[in-house]
Amino acid sequence: MDFEETVGSVGLAIDGLGVAVMVIGLTVALLLYLFRLAGRRRQDPQVLYRQARVSAGRSILLGLELLVAGDIIRTVAISPSFRSVGVLAAIVAIRTFLSFTLEMEISGRWPWQTERKSAQAEG
Repeated sequence: MDFEETVGSVGLAIDGLGVAVMVIGLTVALLLYLFRLAGRRRQDPQVLYRQARVSAGRSILLGLELLVAGDIIRTVAISPSFRSVGVLAAIVAIRTFLSFTLEMEISGRWPWQTERKSAQAEG
């Protein structure tokens, strides 16, 4: 196995890991939500829903980061042409936008903003 095949395989493995993280994370978030909703202790459904969304969002964010890493590894190490780097830049830009909007949805603030005082009081 030569260098390009090895790097390509590593990139694909990281992509697969990213997809697995998203699928497993979303499944766990949904199952926890359903178990907590049906649990004996009566909890506010709004709070449970918010917790499930945060869990699902974190799984998607981690999966997106892994997918970006896999794309970078394959593109830069295997075929660093202007065309492939341009396509990579577009993919990374789209995934970064998704990551930022998911972060905003999860935390209620942009990543570069300081933490809200109300969020500090809750934690």
